[in-house]
Amino acid sequence: PGLKPPMVGGIDLVGKVLETKSDALKVGDSVVVNGWGIGTDHFGGYAGEAKIKSSWAIPLPSSLSPPCAAKIGTAGYTAMLCVQALEANGVKPENGTVLVTGATGGVGSVSILLLSQLGYNVAAVSGKAESEAGYLKSIGAS
Repeated sequence: PGLKPPMVGGIDLVGKVLETKSDALKVGDSVVVNGWGIGTDHFGGYAGEAKIKSSWAIPLPSSLSPPCAAKIGTAGYTAMLCVQALEANGVKPENGTVLVTGATGGVGSVSILLLSQLGYNVAAVSGKAESEAGYLKSIGAS
């Protein structure tokens, strides 16, 4: 997989629908897209415009501005899916400590932040734990 250069990178897209044949979207809808090989198998989010399958587009919640959604990106989206999976499987703060591996990476860092804000006790594991201990504590690791 993967496009050969020249290509446009960027693994996330946030923007407005300019044209659609889909019944699920309408022109002017704000959407976010991540995954689906955007930026590797298909031209990515650094493009001024992108042609994508409508099924890839997620309506942008009205509570999020496009710049805020772009900041959250794939790491934030993935972290939130992980937290939702824990909750869907009955994991609660009172069940004990949650271990987050890769804690200084994007998904790990956002996971720690989300979990700690939700009242979980979070233990962080990272190859950089010693040098990044202050950072990890500042975002909610114990």
